[in-house]
Amino acid sequence: MAKFFQTIGDFFYYVFKQITSMDWVDILDIILVTVLIYYVFHFVRQRRAGKLALGVIILLFAMALSSILGMGVLSYLLQMVFDVGLIAIIVIFQPELRSALEKVGGNLRSLKNITELDLAKEEKMVEELLSAVKDLSESHTGALIVLERTTRLGDEIRTGVEVDAAVTKPLIENIFYNKAPLHDGAMIIRDNRIHACGCFLPLSGNPSLPLELGTRHRAALGVSEISDAFVLVVSEETGGVSIAKNGEMDQSLSLRVVRHRLINELGLGKERKKSIIKRKGAEKNGDQASQKENG
Repeated sequence: MAKFFQTIGDFFYYVFKQITSMDWVDILDIILVTVLIYYVFHFVRQRRAGKLALGVIILLFAMALSSILGMGVLSYLLQMVFDVGLIAIIVIFQPELRSALEKVGGNLRSLKNITELDLAKEEKMVEELLSAVKDLSESHTGALIVLERTTRLGDEIRTGVEVDAAVTKPLIENIFYNKAPLHDGAMIIRDNRIHACGCFLPLSGNPSLPLELGTRHRAALGVSEISDAFVLVVSEETGGVSIAKNGEMDQSLSLRVVRHRLINELGLGKERKKSIIKRKGAEKNGDQASQKENG
């Protein structure tokens, strides 16, 4: 017991010594590690990896405690588990690790100058899409529409039929007509165009999902878990419209809310404001130049 208290005392003395010798680089290091831990925790909290991560933390705590208390056999066994288990953890967490890395890479977006023409095309696409969703909801026609963002969905696109067509209300309604050959799959929109239809998406394996959620909703959640896609779902049973994003789903939303969420997701409100400010600035500069010439 005396050895235990001596070990604890040495530990706290070491911690105190380290704190008193810290400089600004060490403080920055601690802040960055804290932020990293927070985002890792936030990422795994709502996923299957959450319970697995908790199990790993418990085993780490048990290994540290056994080492402090001098439990040689238990410490050795746990060390062997982690030596072999590191590869197993990578395999088990593979979907989550892939999703995390894809999202990190997707956040490193290249700066893009959006012109008035690009903005007008995107706004037209949104209006056509929302108009189609409204009709599909009223007629209780099931639909699954994925707006690809920075994470490319090439694997999912290859399971369907490439279309490469403009986003129009009649085309969307014809594709999801319940006797059409591609109506059961997902529609993937890339660069404001219907890129592919009839695509198969990975189903979410989240055990906490309500049992009443059907395959269409589970597929929407599944693709949102592995990418930053924005997914619209129209229920065939209720006609309700749902949105899936980042592994979470909001169900039975009004079309006004769907419009607001979609515009925010695409950044159309911000881009429109920037465009107006830029145009007004150009007009002001033109007026000033004209006044100088007349003066």
